[in-house]
Amino acid sequence: MEFFCYHRDRPGSVGLRHELIEEHWSYMDRFAKELIARGPTFDADGELSGSVHIVELPDPAAARAFAFDEPCWQAGAYRDVLVRRWRNLLGRTMWDFPGGRTGEDRYLVLGFGSGEPADLDVPSGARTDGDADDGADPDADLIAFGPLLADDGGAWLGTAALVRATGPDAARDVLTSEPYDAVEVHAWEFGGRR
Repeated sequence: MEFFCYHRDRPGSVGLRHELIEEHWSYMDRFAKELIARGPTFDADGELSGSVHIVELPDPAAARAFAFDEPCWQAGAYRDVLVRRWRNLLGRTMWDFPGGRTGEDRYLVLGFGSGEPADLDVPSGARTDGDADDGADPDADLIAFGPLLADDGGAWLGTAALVRATGPDAARDVLTSEPYDAVEVHAWEFGGRR
């Protein structure tokens, strides 16, 4: 089962996050084979604002243990964590993204919805191969994309995407305009040891 985890920083915790970076990386190293994507998010001032991990684990209990045993969470650096089932519609990891780790800005796009599901398939016309010359949308390229689901995998709760895009508006446009109750766009970068 695939899970999306997003730890949001507690205000004023950037120093603590920096102190714990090696401990965080060592913890994530234990899940290297299970990770589909990872990386920090940033606020409008370029400061750390959170941490994304998409991981394949056996069940919801294992996903919650993964999220809540994380060292920065244990130390109080995060204010909250979102843990949801997720479906990997691109069938790859971020390391398989042909567009590489650099070039253009990267974003986390979170669409929260209720009711009629949306974006249960890769959007038609979406670019997924990192090739700006393929005739698809030149403003955004999907790195990871999939629906957020309830623990049982049945109820649709939204969509999460990692996107290389020309800006936050282009990143947001990878989701359909409806039926999302709210959409968040966060600056994001490929994570892991430097």
